[in-house]
Amino acid sequence: MRAEIEPFHAIAISRLAHQLKMEGRSIIHMEFGQPSTGAPSKALAKAHEILDAEAMGYWESPALRARIAERYQALYGVQVEPERIVLTCGASPALVLALSSVFKPGDRIAIARPGYVAYRNTIKALHLEPIEIACGPEDRFQLTARHLAALDPAPAGVIIASPANPTGTIIAPDELEAIAKVCRERGIRVISDEIYHGLSYAGRTPSMLEFAPDALIVNSFSKYFSMAGWRLGWLLTPKGEDLDRARAYVGNLFLTAPSLSQHAGLAAMDCIDELEGHIDVYRVNRALMLDALPALGLRRIAPPDGAFYIWADIGHLTDDSLGFCTGLLHDTGVCTAPGVDFDPVEGHRFIRFSFAVSTAEVEEALRRITPWFAARAARSENA
Repeated sequence: MRAEIEPFHAIAISRLAHQLKMEGRSIIHMEFGQPSTGAPSKALAKAHEILDAEAMGYWESPALRARIAERYQALYGVQVEPERIVLTCGASPALVLALSSVFKPGDRIAIARPGYVAYRNTIKALHLEPIEIACGPEDRFQLTARHLAALDPAPAGVIIASPANPTGTIIAPDELEAIAKVCRERGIRVISDEIYHGLSYAGRTPSMLEFAPDALIVNSFSKYFSMAGWRLGWLLTPKGEDLDRARAYVGNLFLTAPSLSQHAGLAAMDCIDELEGHIDVYRVNRALMLDALPALGLRRIAPPDGAFYIWADIGHLTDDSLGFCTGLLHDTGVCTAPGVDFDPVEGHRFIRFSFAVSTAEVEEALRRITPWFAARAARSENA
């Protein structure tokens, strides 16, 4: 049963950052894609109310599933039956459910490179085969219908992410439609990771459901709803065998999502004005980063259409992104993610910043790293 998977290096970097903080260092956490804000106010109030009133237990909230279904109608114009929504302990178990309920060991799953580290490693852990497709600036670091049409043989499945991690790029609606068409013609099942939906700086982000009604959709309360620590997500799956297997897997592997989180999550859906305020902060942070990075020598970056990431090429400074991030943390207290997590081939020359922190922290981080980058550039020129 054992599968060999690579470590998540950003976790080790973060562990070092917390150790340095315990030693009295000032640390700015830009390594993880998690909002620095807490759960919205109504969610916290509901959690306090439930803690005082209920013992709780294993439970799946019909009201929450219905409310999520309403959200698909409101945002995407897609009608979804609430029973198709399986509540999970975050998006990670939802991804496990999607892969395990549809595919069998040995199936080939296409993913973009760069891409979220857990796609590759979860695929391997489930004894599936990741097919990593190099996606560079010419493709806006995203999978295209052309990529999928060229694969021979066709993979059993593909994971689409828009907005994407680590790049923040969004797939245009016409390209999503073309991807859905190729997948339909070639019998490729689609898993769409839509965890960053709602976090867009370039207009509306369509759901894959608009073009592929049989797609499996992974989402979570961690990003837009600012509830990463509450571990609440969902898998939206077609009716029939896929849904039956997903429910069998979730019951045996995970039981249910936390009851308290489900109560809080339902309340969070009434906090849209508060949550949109977070996006206003991210938008300011994004502008600060995009304005400052070229002066640091970081001129080759992915277009951050959504999410809260900057994927930057540091190849002119290093071919060791892990060592680079470690040195940056030790010298400045700014914690970032090494590109090798997201791209095992080219990631040694990339770094990922998360700007999901406060604007004051972004400003302070830029103040700290500006002279550090300048010194590195000077050393590279003199080498």
